[in-house]
Amino acid sequence: MKFLFEILKQYSVSGDESEISTFLLQYINQRKNYWNVIPKIYFGENFHDCILLKFGEPRTAVFAHMDTIGFMARYNNQLISVGGPEIIEGTKLAGRDSLGEINCKLNGDENEITHDFPRGIDSGTRLSFAQNIRVDEEFIQAAYLDNRLGIYTALKLCETIVDGWVVFTTYEEHGGGSMPFLIKFIQETSPIKQALIADITWITEGVEFHNGVVISIRDKFIPRKKFIDRIIDLAKESGIPFQLEVEEYGGSDGREVQFSPYPIDWCFIGAAEENVHTPDEKVSLIDLAAMLNIYPYLMERL
Repeated sequence: MKFLFEILKQYSVSGDESEISTFLLQYINQRKNYWNVIPKIYFGENFHDCILLKFGEPRTAVFAHMDTIGFMARYNNQLISVGGPEIIEGTKLAGRDSLGEINCKLNGDENEITHDFPRGIDSGTRLSFAQNIRVDEEFIQAAYLDNRLGIYTALKLCETIVDGWVVFTTYEEHGGGSMPFLIKFIQETSPIKQALIADITWITEGVEFHNGVVISIRDKFIPRKKFIDRIIDLAKESGIPFQLEVEEYGGSDGREVQFSPYPIDWCFIGAAEENVHTPDEKVSLIDLAAMLNIYPYLMERL
């Protein structure tokens, strides 16, 4: 899991994904010659910080967002949430501005968030949870398992995939925004009919640790039942442990697939975590293994 630890250490609060994008590109270029198929790589200013990998003749795309929730410095030691982080008094934050590294603590509550750094922080500076990775025999616990585990799953998929798109997106935690131009480019370059969303969902009364990867039947948005049924049938055939999710709230890059002008089916598939959007997100290693295993299986058969 050494490489996963490296991914977890990268900063990429929504709107500032260039650091992790560069990190992933370096990894992709180092490893691509060892994969079953060498992908065509699309990146650069025309794609902002997003990365698209085209393998063979795609039928399906996998999307994994690179950004995290966090905070942005305002004025008078104030902080503003980026995405939906949990506001917990005393949480350690880290970042950097024009004067150097920043390590501080969060003060206040949802009505007013401040920091205790001994000097003013440049306005607009993004801060994220200080990382603390913990692994035992059953769980991994850290900040930003959402969506570092999705990125990790997508990169492991790259080792064996023959046909498909693997796409690393931005902005997901704070309203989205990159998916429309990415989908348009995909449909104009090598179109697809199906999309899988590699992301992390929640432990709830119906979704439990150690029961396998979660296949989401719905969150706030409802994908087409015919496609979800096909995914479930393939999951049953695979023997990979999985569980089903039905929720009223929540969303992902799947929302923007559904809202696009293209007839693309989609499904959210990922491990579930506890302590969502905190420094202590917690995922079962059994569920992570199921997530890693189901993507190659589905991509070969869809």
